[in-house]
Amino acid sequence: MDIQRLKRCQVVPVVALDTPDDVLPLADALMAGGVDVIELTLRTPNAFKVVETLKAANHDILLGVGTVINTEQVERLAAIGVDFIVTPGTTARLADAITANNLPCVPGISTVGEAVAMLERGYDTVKFFPAEAAGGVNTLKAIGGPLPQLSFMPTGGIGRDDVRRYLDLSSVICVGGSWVADKASLAAKDWAAITQNAKIATTL
Repeated sequence: MDIQRLKRCQVVPVVALDTPDDVLPLADALMAGGVDVIELTLRTPNAFKVVETLKAANHDILLGVGTVINTEQVERLAAIGVDFIVTPGTTARLADAITANNLPCVPGISTVGEAVAMLERGYDTVKFFPAEAAGGVNTLKAIGGPLPQLSFMPTGGIGRDDVRRYLDLSSVICVGGSWVADKASLAAKDWAAITQNAKIATTL
């Protein structure tokens, strides 16, 4: 997985999109603003069609898929050939499926025990979720303190004004944020607004 691209974009847009026709204009809008990574979540009825549409276009954006919670999803995403996946939490069965399918992954954790379990499986970058609800920066500092070899992508409730507090932690490589491609802009197909948000995201 291209960790350097995650670091450069700073804020990975987390998007629940249900309209396949919108995914290419969205990807173009993000790229125009300097963000070349996207996390499309499996939270909508047409989510797989959205993912397949973007993959088939051979777009330059790094295609991640989030809210991956079962082995069937892992197998389907491996067949599609996405660049990486993200889980909200990671059971042993799910982790086994990810390894078996050789999929780059940012596994989700929210406790020290879960973080250590992912280290045991060879992961050095994990998602801290739900970041704000789980205690935010202070909790992340506490989890990361005894685990200096671990890097984090905190996600969940992190608004634009919160981003810098997380990025100032040496253990944080980037954050996930739904505000870059917000629901209102997506509904209005306001690609210019999303491009502007992407520009802001890269300079926070």
